[in-house]
Amino acid sequence: MNLTSPTQVKSWCIENGFHPNKTLGQNFLIDRNTLVAIADAGLEGAAPGETVLEVGPGLGVLTEEMLGRGMRVTAIEKDPVLAERLAREFAGEERFSVVALDALDRRAEEEAWKPFGKAKRLVSNLPYQAGTRILLNFVLEHELDHMTVLLQTEVAQRLAAKEGSKMRSLSGTWAQLDYDVKILRNVAAACFWPRPEIGSTLVKLSKHSRNASLTPKEREMFRFLTKKAFEHRRKQLGSIFKDMVKSTARAESLSNEEWVNLSKGTANENS
Repeated sequence: MNLTSPTQVKSWCIENGFHPNKTLGQNFLIDRNTLVAIADAGLEGAAPGETVLEVGPGLGVLTEEMLGRGMRVTAIEKDPVLAERLAREFAGEERFSVVALDALDRRAEEEAWKPFGKAKRLVSNLPYQAGTRILLNFVLEHELDHMTVLLQTEVAQRLAAKEGSKMRSLSGTWAQLDYDVKILRNVAAACFWPRPEIGSTLVKLSKHSRNASLTPKEREMFRFLTKKAFEHRRKQLGSIFKDMVKSTARAESLSNEEWVNLSKGTANENS
């Protein structure tokens, strides 16, 4: 089956009684040019046979492309019907494995996550509804070097926004603590089936080491301060934190470097 053919994708769904689930964000990529762009960006610098993690592979269009480029692909698919299809479709491919698992289920047994331990690279067309939470989960809890993902355009803009921007967000502030975030290209809604209501954007996160020296306590303080500040983003920091922080600035106006310095100072004062 040609997975970038809308006609063939629709036919498979009809023949198998499969109805894409909007709640699960099942919008299948059907544009070849976009597919190649994702793979080119996501696999840049990858070694032959490197393990790549894919979340929400769907029918496997990106999976197939990455396997064709010599990668090992380990996939997480929440929908058991799609997970079964992928296992059957790539049954003879020893470089592929799939686990029927909710990437947001922190109650999942540790054993279920073991296959993903070797991956240092995430390349995915993330589910629309849960894309932000899935990505932040990997930002905060997994040590990946590169993450190249398709997200809703507004989500991508918030991830990449710098200080002073109205798009500056908590998710972007957290992501930029350990990653350089770069927007690569916008992708029209017509490139997916079923067609979503809004477009997507391809974004790449590359791990940096500028804050590698932060202690666990300083990182905890960073998350505490930024989370509380963005919950009250219209207020000045001095009025939010009272005696802890003396500043007339608001959450979105501080750079990550300033947040880091503030977190270090506050953590040391309270140690």
